[in-house]
Amino acid sequence: MRPTLPGVGTAVAALVFAAVPAVAAPSTDALISEVYGGGGNSGATLKQDFVELANKGASAISLDGYSVQYISATPGATTQWGVTPLSGSIAPGKTFLVAEAKGTGGTVDLPAPDATGTLAMSGTNGTIALVNGTAALTCKTAADCAADSRIVDLVGYGTAVVREGTATNALSNTTSASRASGLADTDNNSADFTVGDPSPTNSKGETPGGGNPDPDPDPVPGDKRIHDIQGVTRTSPLLGQKVTNVPGVVTGTRATGDRGFWIQDVTGQDSDPRTSEGVFVYTAGSVPTVAVGDNVLVSGTIAEYRPGGGSKQTLTEITQATTITLSKGNPVPAPVVVKNLPDAYLPAPGGDIEQLPLQPQTYALDLLESLEGTLVQVDDVRVVGPSSSFGEVWVTVNPNQNPTPRGGSIYTGYDQPNSGRLKIKATPLPEANVGDVFAGATVGAIEYTDFGGYTLAALKLGRHVSANLQREITAQQKESELSVATYNVENLDPSDAQTKFDRLADGVVTNLRSPDVVVLEEIQDNNGTVNDGTVAADQTLQKLSDAVVAKGGPRYQWRQIDPENGKDGGQPGGNIRVGFFFNPQRVSFVDRPGGDFKTPVEVVKKNGRAALSVSPGRIDPLNDAWTDSRKPLAGEFKFRGRTVFVVANHFTSKGADDAIHGRIQPPNRSSEVQRVKQAAALKAFTEQIRAIDKGANVVLAGDLNDYQFSPALKALTGDGNLKALIETLPVNERYSYVFEGNSQTLDHIVLSRNITRFGYDVVRINAEFSDQASDHDPQIVRARPSTGDANVDKIVFALEDILDCLKP
Repeated sequence: MRPTLPGVGTAVAALVFAAVPAVAAPSTDALISEVYGGGGNSGATLKQDFVELANKGASAISLDGYSVQYISATPGATTQWGVTPLSGSIAPGKTFLVAEAKGTGGTVDLPAPDATGTLAMSGTNGTIALVNGTAALTCKTAADCAADSRIVDLVGYGTAVVREGTATNALSNTTSASRASGLADTDNNSADFTVGDPSPTNSKGETPGGGNPDPDPDPVPGDKRIHDIQGVTRTSPLLGQKVTNVPGVVTGTRATGDRGFWIQDVTGQDSDPRTSEGVFVYTAGSVPTVAVGDNVLVSGTIAEYRPGGGSKQTLTEITQATTITLSKGNPVPAPVVVKNLPDAYLPAPGGDIEQLPLQPQTYALDLLESLEGTLVQVDDVRVVGPSSSFGEVWVTVNPNQNPTPRGGSIYTGYDQPNSGRLKIKATPLPEANVGDVFAGATVGAIEYTDFGGYTLAALKLGRHVSANLQREITAQQKESELSVATYNVENLDPSDAQTKFDRLADGVVTNLRSPDVVVLEEIQDNNGTVNDGTVAADQTLQKLSDAVVAKGGPRYQWRQIDPENGKDGGQPGGNIRVGFFFNPQRVSFVDRPGGDFKTPVEVVKKNGRAALSVSPGRIDPLNDAWTDSRKPLAGEFKFRGRTVFVVANHFTSKGADDAIHGRIQPPNRSSEVQRVKQAAALKAFTEQIRAIDKGANVVLAGDLNDYQFSPALKALTGDGNLKALIETLPVNERYSYVFEGNSQTLDHIVLSRNITRFGYDVVRINAEFSDQASDHDPQIVRARPSTGDANVDKIVFALEDILDCLKP
């Protein structure tokens, strides 16, 4: 498993190397580099079999006490491993030649061997092992040998039963199996070895015939460049292939998280704007040993890392890499300055976009993909999503794109994803709020990560300039107004720090001015995520109530219904639920017993008006619309003699949906289906009230987990009998949540249309700030509940207005 790029995300994402086999324990130093068993056979040139070893490590490897061992391709019950003991050492980057049995033919001697044995190896099929020890092995199957910790490396060729992965091809009297340049070891013989002309080389660099090549030849670039690796689509045309000596200059390194370094071609760029000239070299668990400015040649295997898997896009990488440093202190290429990304976000063909040729002049994310691994510079960028504890912050490079009054980017529709958003990852990262600016140049490499997609891995961060964003305080309600708020308190349970309870309480008392009713979402049970069957939440609610009193607020009473264990979704063991806080000095709760997690509340007629059969009561809790989701909680309240039905809601989350930056375009919004069903069930309940009493006061409040333009909200409000108050705000203020740099709304207060006198406010105290008590902003409505008769309302409201004016 490998963490989300570039390091410390909230979840661990699966590592997907397409066409790259899984490995058990690849060798990091000594290994077998060549095997030949046709020596002295008919048609052979070489007189003798041999095994060549190599050292890919940085230090000499002692072979004292080691051995080379051989077994036939299909060993029987009496078959034994042959053993050649070794001594001496292999210098770093050098080879070690072990001569084995001679035949009667051949014309060319091996170079002077470093060790000699008598193993009579098959010229076509067999197995060679490098063993830490001289006792003969006993394993005769691939699985048994894989379990033998003495085996350092093993090569099966031809029809060998004992092998790593798949055996390499059969040999002949004139061919050997040689490990590819770079000495990659994936524990898959067929991938690591190729069959060709024998090339035995001893520790002195001598070859057959006594030749002694240049002991330190100057390495030269291979036949592939970075733009060949990147290609013109989102995935590499060389996926799964090995590349040798790819040239580049190191532009940045990362020593934690997903370790590795970036290189960029400075001498062989092409003229195609679709092909990036930069790439990430993944060093797995090793801290990179190169430095910025090193001119290097990199060999390895091309892979596509898909953080998070599924419908996410990929990051093209060179993996299992070996690096040759040619020179140090070279100038780093100038970064590409990016500003005003195209307004169009991604192509939307109705499926997978990975193999579509990039159109960087047309689509914002195509442009970023064409710069993957390349140094990029953004200037004077404004923060549109606050910094997080993971060292991430969202900015916009299109400063005039749908700005909110407080500096964010408003999300107004599925076709308006705000293409200028870009995530910056930096260590260290100052705390930054929406509207702040990173002045000057921010420079880093572009990569694709699980949470947020295209990311600037900052190597240089602009100067942080605070916009001094202030938390809002809502208007003071009038004596005659009923105030109802909604607040998602983000998985609150008694084990949370007291500071969280204090912050939430301060928001209720100071910023919301102690509403008469507070609809609460994400209240967890008394032991939080401990999954032991606990469902009661009285301790959670008591602790929050006490914190409100400590901040000078009222002593709230509460009503809620414990859910069935494990049936309402959310964090496992947490049993989150919705509930009501209410101030008994201002409003009374009508208690009618009988409500539990499975009993549906019904609308009944009492004295000619609508009433609830149980209060509090859950709405249609056995409807499959609420599977693994919170069930709405209805409560009957009295305010100044008027009945008000308040429903607390928390619809199912968007967790199953495709990311808007993913490879499936347009993204599938599969969770939307369930929310539409939930909205229909909630709407049916309100229509039951309306059927009995068209003048009834209904307030629906909570986290509906969907936008004001979504099908779910349309299912609630489409006929005009209910109105979503977020729609009463100016377009650029319709948000209560910030996700991946988009200011959007998931929380709602919805009123029955007969409530005509109201003031509504989203109170911005969390979502835009790096220091949050919750990731949601609360909302509040201050309303005059109807008497049920519009004409009577005019008289009552006029009298209340006079009394409000007389009140000091």
